[in-house]
Amino acid sequence: MRWPRWLGGQRRDFQSVTPAGQIPPRGGSRQGSILVNEDTAMRHSAVWACLRLRADLMSSFPLHVYRDVEGIPVSWPRPPVLVSPGGKRWKYRHWMWATQHDLDSTGNAIGLITEVNALGLPARIDLQPIRTCTVIQRKGMTEPRYKIDGVEYTADKVWHERQFPVAGLPVGLSPIVYAAWSIGEYLSEQQFGLDWFGGSAVPKARMKNKAKVLKPEEITIAKQWYRDVIQNGDLLVHGNDWEYDMIQAEEAGLAWIEARKYGLADVCRFFGCPADLVDAAVSSGGTITYQSTQQRNLQFLIMQMSPAVTWREDALSDLLPSPRYVSLDTDTLMRMDPVTLAAFIHARIADRTLTPNAARRDYYGLPPLTPAEEAEFVRLFGEPRSTQPPQKTAGVDVPHQVRDTLDQWMSGAAPVSPAPMGAGYE
Repeated sequence: MRWPRWLGGQRRDFQSVTPAGQIPPRGGSRQGSILVNEDTAMRHSAVWACLRLRADLMSSFPLHVYRDVEGIPVSWPRPPVLVSPGGKRWKYRHWMWATQHDLDSTGNAIGLITEVNALGLPARIDLQPIRTCTVIQRKGMTEPRYKIDGVEYTADKVWHERQFPVAGLPVGLSPIVYAAWSIGEYLSEQQFGLDWFGGSAVPKARMKNKAKVLKPEEITIAKQWYRDVIQNGDLLVHGNDWEYDMIQAEEAGLAWIEARKYGLADVCRFFGCPADLVDAAVSSGGTITYQSTQQRNLQFLIMQMSPAVTWREDALSDLLPSPRYVSLDTDTLMRMDPVTLAAFIHARIADRTLTPNAARRDYYGLPPLTPAEEAEFVRLFGEPRSTQPPQKTAGVDVPHQVRDTLDQWMSGAAPVSPAPMGAGYE
């Protein structure tokens, strides 16, 4: 049994393991006159936008390597395979973009392991065009074999990362295969629009003789007269026996526009990307209003990107010796505006969960405050007030001014007889 080279001119004999008719024929799925495969699907603007957005985000998340030391994550240097996975010309971000694009479009990403390190782990992975790859799984085989450009490889020579796995199959499901009908419908409508407005789908105009029924040879003469006069821009002269009308396409054009709008949102569902994020039309009844960009990005991260991020972390962690693992920092998707970020940092410093120097380093890329800078702050703004939360005396909150007075009494620096402090502090 062979699993397909995903999408482009590849074998598709899935019928023995999946319902008949579920897998499109060799070379893609033909919907009417449109052949839908990995290449033609990219002509659909929503397909391109969804794949680009997800790949852009996944490749831009900072990658960190940690070592688990008694349950505590300790930062660890990135090995060469996570710096230049495909050699000098394939840096991490480009390699990550390409693999995410293949995963989101075909459900699989395949590469040849061309170098290994001293531990026998992959040190270089050369990605292969997914349409040249075939996964082979026969009865009794414990691991699949791979055929790439006609050459067969064992599983230990191939890096295979999959998405959307199904029980019993060594490959992931392809969104483009299952979205072929929606994509083909949109591309067919697009082709119809080009043919319509180009004039090849229907006649551009109509000429009717009101005086008599024309014979075939007379129709040919009239058409030649039209080409000679109308198309060449010459003067039009006719009597009361001919009627010339331009065919109007207003109703067909409106229906075509509505169908294209629906096609954008429909395809977005297959690729895990909300339509509004790729500027696709959303019906008024289905819109959701968010108070901030952070809320919109948080919803997108939780519902669409988070599972894919976790799968990629697990796959990339297989390139490292245990107990080391990979973590993708998705906080970049939740980037705040300067005012909100400043308020957030201030709150953390006040709650003593972050130091000023750590905030300067982590959020602004600045070095720690020097003694001269700290002295300048004191000179300009005075000694910092305590951020310790108010204490309670006999069930009553104590303001910081009262707390300072109490501290003076306790140290003997103030007279024992209390100054007027208001009711409740006797």
